[in-house]
Amino acid sequence: MNPNNLDKIIERSLEIREKYHQLEIQQNGKEWTLEQDALAYLTDAGLVGRDVMSHEKIWGKSNAAEELEHKLGENIWWLIILADRTGIDMKEALEKFLTKTENLLK
Repeated sequence: MNPNNLDKIIERSLEIREKYHQLEIQQNGKEWTLEQDALAYLTDAGLVGRDVMSHEKIWGKSNAAEELEHKLGENIWWLIILADRTGIDMKEALEKFLTKTENLLK
């Protein structure tokens, strides 16, 4: 993946989150907290498990591939949001993880 593409994905992700913040303010009078964002991510992460089961035909959904694709994308989006809200550079974190893991597996 071109690093510039990841920059654009992060930028788009943050723009979408800002729009959701505006919706939260309209509906609840305030933006979701970091903890609420983390819980939303964990819920979606759990749904990936369900969607994988559907994909493997051991849980009953007819549109399994579409659902799984959506939830995988949404989970990456949430991770970008959580990184931003905690002051972590997602690109740097990913690079460090990949390098550390590659070195462990040499």
